[in-house]
Amino acid sequence: MDSIISTFHIEWKTLLTQAINFSLVLLVLYIFALKPVSKLMKERTAKIEKGIADAAENRKLLEQSKKKYEEQLAKARREANVILLEMKKEVEKKKADMLADAKKEVNRILENGRKTLENEKTKMVGEAKKEVATLAIKITEKLLMEEVGPSFQEKAVEEVNKL
Repeated sequence: MDSIISTFHIEWKTLLTQAINFSLVLLVLYIFALKPVSKLMKERTAKIEKGIADAAENRKLLEQSKKKYEEQLAKARREANVILLEMKKEVEKKKADMLADAKKEVNRILENGRKTLENEKTKMVGEAKKEVATLAIKITEKLLMEEVGPSFQEKAVEEVNKL
């Protein structure tokens, strides 16, 4: 061993000093580098694990939300169909009511028209009778060559109206 020490010029004091220096450097690196890095790695690992757990929880929540959304969408579609059917029934009812009202209105208008025509016909017949009576009186007056008074004329018109 002496031959190795003398060949490489190794001194035990220098070797001991270097060993102490190396130990001190290791101690300083352990305290100031390895411990904080280790702590940082543990924190980072905890964050990653928490992120993975949160992602799994979020995935479950997303699936639940999606399922709930689909259920609500189906429910809304069913309700919309029910409302649509009700509206169709209501529209049909209103349509039938409007048609019935329109028929009533048409019948009322026709009836009013008939009444108006009857009144006009009666009025025209009365006027025609008066006109015929007046003409008959004038013709009779000319034939008789005498003048007939207004009372005779009124009586004659009344007699013709009675016919």
